[in-house]
Amino acid sequence: MAMGDDIRRAVELLRQGELVALPTETVYGLGADALNPDAAARIFAAKGRPADHPLIVHLPDAEQLTIWARDIPKEAIALARAFWPGPLTLILKKEEDVPDVVTGGQDTVGLRVPNHPVALELLRAFGSGIAAPSANRFGRISPTTAEHVRQELGDRVALILDGGPCEVGLESTILDLSRDVPVILRPGAIGVDDIARVIGRRPRLRGEETQPDAAPRVSGALAAHYAPRTPLELVAVEDIPARMQAGDAVLARQPAPADLPAGVIWIAAPADPAGYGHDLYAVLRRLDESPAVRILVEALPDAPEWGAVADRLGRAAVGSGEDDET
Repeated sequence: MAMGDDIRRAVELLRQGELVALPTETVYGLGADALNPDAAARIFAAKGRPADHPLIVHLPDAEQLTIWARDIPKEAIALARAFWPGPLTLILKKEEDVPDVVTGGQDTVGLRVPNHPVALELLRAFGSGIAAPSANRFGRISPTTAEHVRQELGDRVALILDGGPCEVGLESTILDLSRDVPVILRPGAIGVDDIARVIGRRPRLRGEETQPDAAPRVSGALAAHYAPRTPLELVAVEDIPARMQAGDAVLARQPAPADLPAGVIWIAAPADPAGYGHDLYAVLRRLDESPAVRILVEALPDAPEWGAVADRLGRAAVGSGEDDET
């Protein structure tokens, strides 16, 4: 755990407009002072991130909501009380002082309080919001350890706070509360039923919207994202034996068969959604660094509890097989 002197150094760097990588319970974030437009712009440069792709602002506590958002609905207050600190990002109408570079030029802002002791210590010492998308090159596999950040960004970041492996391993649920009907724009550990229990109505999913074009742009919503450079394909479990060949890697939810062909890497993923999600990015990164020329991933069940993992794998498949110049 990074404590004491490391936190003080991180605060000093943030106030100087530098970038600091910080652990959260979801993934590692690439942090900058969210009220400093020049500092926030450095995030986009370091990641190669499109300028219209908004950042999520991490807060030290829910009491700071009114500094960053206006017209805050009662549902947002209830959800913050129920799930913060935790993996839930709320999209709300932004206050005027929130820089346009942070919101991608929109009139909304994404806010959350992360549930990680190092992140919370840093935020409380800093005393304000830290804009922090995942600490990786844009579109690539999100980092869940400090070493992943070093591999991805190297000297593009002034300091990396090492908080150990991320507990959740998948990015936060993003819930839009800026319009009349709540809509989940990115699935995560906080699900539809969790939200409905707090606000008394079921949020819609992105595909259920009547006016999808009216939705705010948010992190992780592009078709291609979270992607390895190695081509990745989703395959029905019954089709894997006939498809796999030497040079392939397989990620499945069962042990390798006794007659596994030579030259095939097989990884048995956890059978439960939380365990699978926790391991996913680290496993994809390991397979991307292996000699495998193709990654075959067992298609997941079409069930709500698998929604977040299936979302990430679907986007990874679309964006896979491309180098950073493509």
